[in-house]
Amino acid sequence: MNSEIELKLRLTPGAAGKVARLPWLRKLSGGPPKRHKLQTVYFDTRKLKLHQRGVALRIRRADNRYLQSIKARGSAYGPFERGEWEHEIPRDAPDLKLVKETPLAPLATRKLKRKLRPIFETIVERTTFPIHADGTALELAVDRGHIATRGIRRREPISEIEIEVKEGAPEELVKIARRLARSVDVAYGPRSKGDRGFALRSRKLDAPVRAAPILLDARSTAGEAFRVIGFSCLDHALENERAIRQGDTEGVHQMRIGLRRLRAAMSIFREMLSGHETEAFRRELKWLTEQLSPARDLDVLIAGQVHPLREAQPVGADAGVLERELKARRKVGMEKAREAVDGDRYRASGLQGALWLAYGAWSRSGASSIKACREMPVAEFAAEILTKRSKKILKKIGKIERLDPRARHKLRIAVKKLRYACEFFGTVFGADKRDARRRRFCKTLKSLQEFLGTLNDIEVHKRFAHTIARSGNDNASRSREALAMGFITGREDKQVASCLSDVQKAAAKLARLPEFWR
Repeated sequence: MNSEIELKLRLTPGAAGKVARLPWLRKLSGGPPKRHKLQTVYFDTRKLKLHQRGVALRIRRADNRYLQSIKARGSAYGPFERGEWEHEIPRDAPDLKLVKETPLAPLATRKLKRKLRPIFETIVERTTFPIHADGTALELAVDRGHIATRGIRRREPISEIEIEVKEGAPEELVKIARRLARSVDVAYGPRSKGDRGFALRSRKLDAPVRAAPILLDARSTAGEAFRVIGFSCLDHALENERAIRQGDTEGVHQMRIGLRRLRAAMSIFREMLSGHETEAFRRELKWLTEQLSPARDLDVLIAGQVHPLREAQPVGADAGVLERELKARRKVGMEKAREAVDGDRYRASGLQGALWLAYGAWSRSGASSIKACREMPVAEFAAEILTKRSKKILKKIGKIERLDPRARHKLRIAVKKLRYACEFFGTVFGADKRDARRRRFCKTLKSLQEFLGTLNDIEVHKRFAHTIARSGNDNASRSREALAMGFITGREDKQVASCLSDVQKAAAKLARLPEFWR
């Protein structure tokens, strides 16, 4: 197996031509670039069995040669890294005799061979620059072309850069990427051509994307684990930008989840992440979250509280007036979100985050405390974090009735971070009976988070009701909106006592559950 270390960057079709003409790039490559036409066909079953298992089977034709590749998706391979198995074959049909010791081997039956068929192809003009810098050999490839599905005629343009480390220090890849970003408009592109092709085939290119499972090697260090977790969260967030451009509020929700999970990961691993770069990236995550919040918060209020009142008496008509107002505000919020993901700051922050996760200062620091944390076995690190955070949460919940709304909000965030930590470290502790314990632990944390979330929503809705009441606008519509919000907050006030009781019951259940990390 080969292990690729590569970075994918998106760029506009116009910018692709500029890259090939960059004087510094031509100087580093020591000569004219090489040009090839590449045709790559991806094979799968009609039901996309291989794709669903995280495996890609493709045959690439270049210079009258055929190269069969099997690629494994999965975060266990680390940042910019994917498992790849390649063989030259005599013709343009898959040879399943060559899949031993690959992720495809368990699936390679005679039945699969009969069902394999071309699903889509990529056709690109590739301009390649070999680069040698400070003892490191890299290859920078500019790809321009398209993805085309078989049978169902759909196309998706390709305009991207791939930088691959052939030999030497991966840090040089980051230096080249930063230099490119100063020369042309580029963005970090987490989606591979293969993933885009399967999404095109399934009509899901613009659909919201949910988080992928995180696979950690139990033998890895805490630093290696953070990279894997960080990239999974960043990719989850950024892969939802197309859905946001289409005005899909679920895309906003999924991007916010990705950002929250990344911020939680940074909190969990904070002992190894101090420094200016970390704080700068944390500010960018906070900024982007703020751009997305209005659209999502209003969507939740409309769907969860206002819309169900449309048929209720005596506030049904007033709820209808409020719903129209909130939908207008949500539209403004969606436009704010769209403007954010279309802007230069978003593009720059995505690349900033990818390069920081890969080889930021935190990963090279020689400070004894940071280095010790970074090199700690991940199982030991995870057990320490889970123990400390679960004890702290249970202690706080014991005083839940004395906590003010702000303190309850902080407690909810702490519970959410613990739940994310349990998900992040799930594969570290094996797939035996402890995995069933982990699922029960996570399920209880989720219930606890939801009860605390309801308490927080009640406070948010109170503040919103006060905003409407104090707007200074005395027209009839605003009065009806205030009446409907007053009805909602009055009804929610009656839920506080039962919510507090539910929190205490969930906490008692959590305290009784065995620690799956022991």
